[in-house]
Amino acid sequence: MPGKPKIYLIVGPTACGKTACSIEIAKRMNAEIISADSIQIYKTLDIGSAKPTKEEMSGVPHHLLDCVDIDDTGFNVAVYRERAAKLIREIVSRGKKPLIVGGTGLYVNSLIFPLNFSAAEPDFERREELAKLEREKPGFLRDMLASIDPTAAARLHANDTKRLIRAIEVYEQTGKTLTSHGGDFANERGGEIEFDPLIAGITMDRALLYTRIEKRVDIMIEQGLLNEVDSILKRGCDPSLPALQGLGYKQLIAFRNGEYSFEEAVELIKRDTRRFAKRQISWFKRDKRIRWFAADELKEELPQKILEYFTAGE
Repeated sequence: MPGKPKIYLIVGPTACGKTACSIEIAKRMNAEIISADSIQIYKTLDIGSAKPTKEEMSGVPHHLLDCVDIDDTGFNVAVYRERAAKLIREIVSRGKKPLIVGGTGLYVNSLIFPLNFSAAEPDFERREELAKLEREKPGFLRDMLASIDPTAAARLHANDTKRLIRAIEVYEQTGKTLTSHGGDFANERGGEIEFDPLIAGITMDRALLYTRIEKRVDIMIEQGLLNEVDSILKRGCDPSLPALQGLGYKQLIAFRNGEYSFEEAVELIKRDTRRFAKRQISWFKRDKRIRWFAADELKEELPQKILEYFTAGE
């Protein structure tokens, strides 16, 4: 794509090694990293989000980390795209390369597809959360939508769970109501993409990935994840905030509320993270532009092989 800034992306499921690999690659290719992680954007959510430390960053500039307050409910994929695009242009103007790294499919897609933000991408985890709330309290979705978009709520039947969730999803991702977008329930792409993407995906044997996930959860607990959660709760933060729906935070908050024992909460974190990783893999596998690299086969050669792929595509 002549004339369009080249962007480099490293995607894949949680715990596959994206962070360490991307930092090594960034040092070799004179790049700055832009995070594509919907939890790492929040301030103070450090342990549970596996946010890289200053030492781990090794001097590589990182962007869109620690940039949103926990109680800020206005950050969505449209805001992410706007900020990331601005950063990409700034990085390119400095003669450096933008390296986007993360596993939040919505954020990644906002940069590599010509998204029409009136047609937000499906977020299946959030959909299941909303469906569960509706099952627990019939009418919840209609009431929630009425507070956001009364016009849409008025024309949807209370039992039309699918469309109620879709209308809420559009608002949560774009910051605008479905009605303001013309009330279209279609999910179509439109327009052109601003950048020329080159995408590397990190994969590994599923059993090994699950073992890494469980080990990482144990390490987070040892590092003080529960203390991090307690500190947030002591500040009076509302547990229903989007920031606190992240893996690890949601389950430990439920433990503090007496819903589970500590051991049950930890096992739920592991289980839910495994399920999340599976959804991430399914999400990214749909994009045939991604070149996949097996971390368990390449081992220490992984950064070099991805770097060679990036270099060949320039």
